[in-house]
Amino acid sequence: MNDIPISALLGALVFLVILSAFFSGSETGLVSLNRYRLRHLAKTGHRGAIRAAKLLERPDRLIGLILLGNNFVNILASSIATILALRLYGEAGIAIAAGILTLIILIFSEVTPKTMAVLHPERFAFPATWVLSPLLKLLYPFVWLVNIAANGLLRLGGINVNQATTQAMSSEELRMVVTEAGAMIPRRHQMMLTNILDLEKVTVDDIMVPRNELVGIDLENEWDDILQQLTNTQHTRMPVYNGDINNVVGVIHVRNILHLLTQKESCKDDLNRWIKSAYFVPEGTPLNKQLLHFQREKRRSGLVVDEYGDVQGLVTLEDILEEIVGEFTSDPSIHIKEVHRQTDGTFLVDGSASIRELNRVMQWELPTNGPKTFSGLITEHMESIPVPGTSLMLAGYPVEIVQTKDNMVKTAQINPHFRRPNSNDSTDQSAV
Repeated sequence: MNDIPISALLGALVFLVILSAFFSGSETGLVSLNRYRLRHLAKTGHRGAIRAAKLLERPDRLIGLILLGNNFVNILASSIATILALRLYGEAGIAIAAGILTLIILIFSEVTPKTMAVLHPERFAFPATWVLSPLLKLLYPFVWLVNIAANGLLRLGGINVNQATTQAMSSEELRMVVTEAGAMIPRRHQMMLTNILDLEKVTVDDIMVPRNELVGIDLENEWDDILQQLTNTQHTRMPVYNGDINNVVGVIHVRNILHLLTQKESCKDDLNRWIKSAYFVPEGTPLNKQLLHFQREKRRSGLVVDEYGDVQGLVTLEDILEEIVGEFTSDPSIHIKEVHRQTDGTFLVDGSASIRELNRVMQWELPTNGPKTFSGLITEHMESIPVPGTSLMLAGYPVEIVQTKDNMVKTAQINPHFRRPNSNDSTDQSAV
């Protein structure tokens, strides 16, 4: 070593520091790669991604290779620095060389390359695979020995590296990925994707047309009344029943019976020939499952029934699709017909209004984990049928009962502008 020029030793030391930075940055870059993006790039034929994916199939070998090279380089750099210190400053220079080398390696070989690799992992990882892949083959015997020892210690701790599996993303994690995609995914498409994830949290009870709003054909009515109803209906499919909606006979497609409206001698028997069997949906069915059921049964609507078989409402394929893509119509006023804005900034809300619809259209924050309608939410909150003039604080919103009918709240006035954000949902009731 005494015959080697100092300039050569300094050059070797600089080269080793660069190698150390390479190994440190490569390790951080490969570990920091987005696994899902890596798989996508590999499937599209990106060579760097293919090599990186192959190296990451056995992370124990990759880490063993990088640490073997990094430690060897650092130890060799330390030895050369010691020789330089002895030749330049004697024994007193050893401590100085150790301190300076530690600082150099920390800054130039650890912090700087690792920070850059975290910020731009692909720029570090993909080029590094050109060196690491052949280097792994070259040093495989040494890496194998290191892995044998390390894996043995891991097995003592109950860890088997051969059974390592890729962690699947949960729905909440996937939601976060979609939300953080930013400009890469248009805002409307982000909302559609997150709405799809929400389908499993929403049931048919939340979106169905309630029983009291169902429009159907009662076969016990006079034929002229039935024809009049068919002539004026705005629905394409209508349930057919005898006397009561629970006695459902089937469903009829109005378009298929338009010819009956022009025939003077038509009768109920002609109508019966066009009635198709009804499709029933158990209450509480999640929307994601019901969407698949509609697809499998080739149906577009179904009657929601409870555990006793009583009809609770009607759910359609269009209702489910609207949960994903939003309302189909271009006129938003049609979908807030239950809400009437007043000149003083308050709103008159029909008791039959859906809570989820109010929250979505009006941007309110009424609780959705209980009753499905505004009337039901009020009566559950008060534990009684309120009389007109009763005031209460509902989820922080000041509400006044305007009209009650048939044991339910027909109309209530709400003032969202005076909401108490931190309200504990306490009730302030007073008859006016």
